[in-house]
Amino acid sequence: MNYFELFDLVPAFDIDTANLAERYRDLQRAVHPDKFAHASEQQKLLSVQRTAQVNDGYQTLKSPLRRAEHMLSLRGIDLSHETTTIKDSGFLMQQMEWREMLEDINDAAEPQDAVDALYDSFASYEKSLFTLLSQLLITAAEDDNKQAADQIRKLKFMAKLNEELARIEDALLD
Repeated sequence: MNYFELFDLVPAFDIDTANLAERYRDLQRAVHPDKFAHASEQQKLLSVQRTAQVNDGYQTLKSPLRRAEHMLSLRGIDLSHETTTIKDSGFLMQQMEWREMLEDINDAAEPQDAVDALYDSFASYEKSLFTLLSQLLITAAEDDNKQAADQIRKLKFMAKLNEELARIEDALLD
């Protein structure tokens, strides 16, 4: 399903999220199961299905990473179940450095400062990845799509690192 069509939006990485939220509310009002309480069973089932599509579409388009992945899937590149590894040696070296920093947090003189520094480092790197991703998704050129897929892979890795850092931070607070 093309969620951009569902929400009547131009397929683009940079979207107006306020407009998306407004369209979401309008669609929810139109297809909500309560509106079909006295309808046939088939209409009720269809309403539940449409509501699920609207909810999934909203969650997908609301998230920049999921939105980018959806754009690529519409262009024939499905990243949802792939196991392709990242071949960027600079990124791999950065990963190793971040992993070492994660391991050293508990031994740091000020563990929370180390956590904060990593959050800042992650955010800065993610910002640069999203900036490049946005530029690559403007065209539907095959090479740009492949590079965009690499950026998404990196961003997925960054999301996992952020989750790991959050778990470490939670453990520090216990």
